[in-house]
Amino acid sequence: MRVQGKGKLIKIYISESHKYKSKPLHHVIVERAKKEDMAGITVYRGIEGFGMDHHIHSTHILTLSDDLPLVLEIVDAAEKVDQFLRCLDELIKEGFVMIVDDVNIIKYLK
Repeated sequence: MRVQGKGKLIKIYISESHKYKSKPLHHVIVERAKKEDMAGITVYRGIEGFGMDHHIHSTHILTLSDDLPLVLEIVDAAEKVDQFLRCLDELIKEGFVMIVDDVNIIKYLK
């Protein structure tokens, strides 16, 4: 069965080196999303990129990096996303980029 509705998508751009109280920030955000009963979250690891410092981080063998770019995506109902944004304000500090878009969600159920 196909279910369709309106929702919101959060995209958070950070790097592997970002921390929250000495824990990897991406892991803290995943844990918080689970605690807040969000529909789901996915963390993507980039192969190359740069941020505000314009220093290129890459997976190239000659430039081994443990500070690769990460993108976290969360999709849920608009009300849940708006509520979760307040949680993110506590976790995310200067130097991060976050995008929030309205989306159409299509979910397939048994």
